[in-house]
Amino acid sequence: MNKRLALLLLALLPLIACSRQEPPAAAPAATEAAAPAVADEAVPADEPAAAADAATTPAPATDPAATATPDAAPAAEAAPPAAAAPAPGAPVAGVDYVLIANGQSFLPLNGKVEVVEVFGYVCPACAQFQPLVNGWKNKLPANVRFTYVPAAFGGPWTNYGKAYYAAETMGLVERTHDDLFKAIHIDQTLKGERGTDSVADIAAFYGKYGVDPKQFASTVESFAVNAKLNKAKQWAIRSGLEGTPTIIVNGKYRVLGKTFPDMLRIADQLIAQESAAAAQ
Repeated sequence: MNKRLALLLLALLPLIACSRQEPPAAAPAATEAAAPAVADEAVPADEPAAAADAATTPAPATDPAATATPDAAPAAEAAPPAAAAPAPGAPVAGVDYVLIANGQSFLPLNGKVEVVEVFGYVCPACAQFQPLVNGWKNKLPANVRFTYVPAAFGGPWTNYGKAYYAAETMGLVERTHDDLFKAIHIDQTLKGERGTDSVADIAAFYGKYGVDPKQFASTVESFAVNAKLNKAKQWAIRSGLEGTPTIIVNGKYRVLGKTFPDMLRIADQLIAQESAAAAQ
């Protein structure tokens, strides 16, 4: 039995060695070039495949190693992977943003870079995002136009979306936008998604800012406001909206991001990218 066991172990040793050699074989070329033995070691005559690989890999024209002896060629081969690496922090499609097929801006660009936040007053995440957006949008370059677009997902979302456009029509957005989030999510004087706020309930909130609640309610139900909300809904659908808050740049890029600050970082990069393209 001992003799058979010994023979079995001897048979398995080559398999174990191959397994342990796999990680070094898969290591990047830059790591291999860092080993002094590779740079100094000549290619044996009985390894034509390795010699062929070395012969068919050209050295970079700007690298001094291009005029060096063949022994220095392996060290020079590490340069192309390093040069081909993407620029640090550059936004990546499918990771940082979604490229919207046939995307269109919400409003005519007129030489501006458009940044849209699709939001909902009843959305808790939008309420958390709003303080960050306030500080960020106030520092945007002069060539950037920031626009709020309310999402119309039905139920209370629709009434509050119409309330946004009624407030816009009556010049109330700047004074009421943050306060409405506060009324729903902090003070809870309005229900948001916790119940049903009638148009009269919402109009009473805006009445605190010097407008006639009845006039506000009438504006909410007007043809112009309904047309604006319908346009916003159709644009959000075409843009592939999946949730709120969502940032869309120039109607082309739907920002992803892992956190709210990350979303704004990516938006900044896309704004810079679109500004540079417009300047050309």
